[in-house]
Amino acid sequence: MFMTKRIIGIDYGTKRVGIAASDPSGKIAMPVSVITNTSALCAEVEKICHEYEADAIVIGESRDYSGKPNPILDSILSFKVEMEKRGLEVILELEFMSSIQAERIQGKNNMLDASAAAVILQGYLDRVNT
Repeated sequence: MFMTKRIIGIDYGTKRVGIAASDPSGKIAMPVSVITNTSALCAEVEKICHEYEADAIVIGESRDYSGKPNPILDSILSFKVEMEKRGLEVILELEFMSSIQAERIQGKNNMLDASAAAVILQGYLDRVNT
């Protein structure tokens, strides 16, 4: 699948939100930034989407191993609805412990949430490109 637009990946947290972006071909996810989850979050993410010429977002769907929603899922779904109102496609990608995976790769640092977003986005890209 060849893409002409990038896709933004998001690791949604109540305090911090990790942002990643795909390369234009849609094969590789790269960490971009970590932003604070405030009332301006949707506007900030929309701005990032414009900067990267992305019209789609992949966000981690937080569930436990039995498939039950984690407490944060309601906030994720509300964020999804708000971003869709802004004209963006939002794709939920089931994820488990993306922050732990990212920490194993890079260690704990201030870009951990962005790297977790890259783990989520890479999982989606790998799935749709096979």
